[in-house]
Amino acid sequence: MQLEALVRNVLPPQAFEMQATLSNGARADCVLRLPPPTGLVAVDAKFPLENYHRMLDPEADDASRALAQKQFRADVKKHVEDIARKYIVPGETAEGAVMFVPAEAVFAEIHAYHPEVVEYAIARRVWIVSPTTLMAVLNTARAVLKDVETRRQVHVIREALARLGQDFRRFEERMKKLADHIRLAHQDAEDVQTSSRRIAQQFQRIEAAQLEGDAPAANVVRLPEERRPGG
Repeated sequence: MQLEALVRNVLPPQAFEMQATLSNGARADCVLRLPPPTGLVAVDAKFPLENYHRMLDPEADDASRALAQKQFRADVKKHVEDIARKYIVPGETAEGAVMFVPAEAVFAEIHAYHPEVVEYAIARRVWIVSPTTLMAVLNTARAVLKDVETRRQVHVIREALARLGQDFRRFEERMKKLADHIRLAHQDAEDVQTSSRRIAQQFQRIEAAQLEGDAPAANVVRLPEERRPGG
């Protein structure tokens, strides 16, 4: 569970598989899917802790602790051998596999007091990691995956930029046409306004002329009509 939580928090889903079965029938707790030339990296989390706990038992005597320490060293060495045998498959996996130690204290115990086990693991191409060091490995793997994906998408980015350039040129041409239409429409509007003013002025002159023509008729004194005979 600890291994899965660490991996899921760092890597994208397509970059790993939990409980993956290899071609030899061995089932790894996790497989990291890294780009070539690394390829598949199996991670084992089934670390033997029984004798480690016996080493730290406060009720145990010195002889029991010494025996437990010896057995712990043998357990780790055997575990390294099992990982190398099951999870390093030529032509399928990477040239090495990972042994996940679930606690920093256990990792420190191995490196501080059992250097021969560490050397044996290196010779068998098994990398011993703790939660902290595994996090560093996963972050490195994520950076590699991101770099590979970026390089893989370079041609896509270039094609998208080319299409964007074409679209922008068409947009610029259409904007120029729109600006010309707006400018012509504005000119047409001004011409219409000028014509409207001229028509209004013509109506004003016509009205003024009518008023001037009607003024004398208004001042004529009409004489009474002669009475007709018999009227």
